[in-house]
Amino acid sequence: MAYTDNSSSRTPLIPNFLYNTASSSSFSSSTIITNNTLSQPCNESIVKKPVLVAAPKEPSRKIEMFSPAYYGACTFGGVMSCGLTHMAVTPLDLVKCNMQIDPAKYKSISSGFGVLLKEQGARGFFRGWVPTLLGYSAQGACKYGFYEYFKKYYTDLAGPENAAKYKTLIFLAGSASAEVIADVALCPFEAVKVRVQTQPGFARGLSDGLPKFVRAEGASGLYKGLVPLWGRQIPYTMMKFASFETIVEQLYKNVIPTPKDQCSKSTQLGVSFAGGYLAGILCAIVSHPADNLVSFLNNAKGATVGDAVNKLGVMGLCTRGLPIRIVMIGTLTGAQWGIYDSFKVFVGLPTTGGAAPPAPVK
Repeated sequence: MAYTDNSSSRTPLIPNFLYNTASSSSFSSSTIITNNTLSQPCNESIVKKPVLVAAPKEPSRKIEMFSPAYYGACTFGGVMSCGLTHMAVTPLDLVKCNMQIDPAKYKSISSGFGVLLKEQGARGFFRGWVPTLLGYSAQGACKYGFYEYFKKYYTDLAGPENAAKYKTLIFLAGSASAEVIADVALCPFEAVKVRVQTQPGFARGLSDGLPKFVRAEGASGLYKGLVPLWGRQIPYTMMKFASFETIVEQLYKNVIPTPKDQCSKSTQLGVSFAGGYLAGILCAIVSHPADNLVSFLNNAKGATVGDAVNKLGVMGLCTRGLPIRIVMIGTLTGAQWGIYDSFKVFVGLPTTGGAAPPAPVK
């Protein structure tokens, strides 16, 4: 550090409060240059190197695991992952819903797109995107935020030994608990979305479709499809989270040559997408019968589950629209896990799956 001579006192040119003790002590006496030294011929034994002043570093702020900020970050990550991805695949969802409701007219994926393009134009491919965006954003917030909460809650209830032994059951219980709440948030938007997408002329979107729906069937009509929605979404979400956690663990154990904590962030996010896509295929198969039920009940006023079974048949419930849903849900789930874990990495959190993050020390 540089000083000036002032008779009996030496005043530092740079204020001391900018430096801590550690940084100050790192300079030896040979690096202190005074005015007298500068006025003398340069002596290599005195001036060996220039004075380097290290910039002070602020301590990095990290989100503490399982803190309110942690669950808040997971909730916001869920909003981004579910809302954006479901909105992006609105054209596929539109064709899928119409294939389920009117298979005679919408016979295949390609012909379905052709019919929509001919009757509604290119703009028709995104009919119902607003209730899709808002509904699945609300669902994603509850799904991911409450999953992280319930997973930690059930892990603590089980204790370390049982949690390791029955971890798949904890994944299943945590995801099911979260989805029960998430579907309550989604159900009104889903009811309006299906009606807008499958009945051209019913409404342009959420703003006019929601009041019209309520006038026709009452506010309770918005939740007419809640039980079938639970039947679709709870098995779907249980498969989505439990299979994802298991697949990612196996990928790190048997495919990736290095431990997770030594992998780059890009590698970890690639694993998240791959695990999510594979999990999505399983999700689509497990939840597809209930998906057909939801579309049928929300399309027809006063329809019952029995009506759906009689008209579609058991085989129809399980297979009608399944190929397009596998493509849609596989891509959707892979993208959701990729976005969700990307956001977690962005805020300084570990990606999901693989080695469990350590609990905070108390």
